[in-house]
Amino acid sequence: MQHPDSIDPEGRSKPSAETGAGDAHGDVAQMSYEQARDELVAVVRQLESGDLPLERALELWQRGEVLADHCQAWLDGARRRIDEAKERTSLGEGDEADAES
Repeated sequence: MQHPDSIDPEGRSKPSAETGAGDAHGDVAQMSYEQARDELVAVVRQLESGDLPLERALELWQRGEVLADHCQAWLDGARRRIDEAKERTSLGEGDEADAES
């Protein structure tokens, strides 16, 4: 049985490197939506503090971009699943209405 975090929002196995950002951020591909979102919030707080050396701020910015892309991919997948479920439901309701006529 696969670990739940290795499955994308559409129920498929996630690729090992989802973002193409290289090994430096490869761990992001294994994160759940909630893990990535929480780390993104922490990154934003650190960047907003303004107390970071430029090089560290750039590293965090890049990580934040990867995290944001990962979160967006989860949300897009969830939206597709909802739309598909709604479509199946509406098709099913039409069939039932025809059967009752």
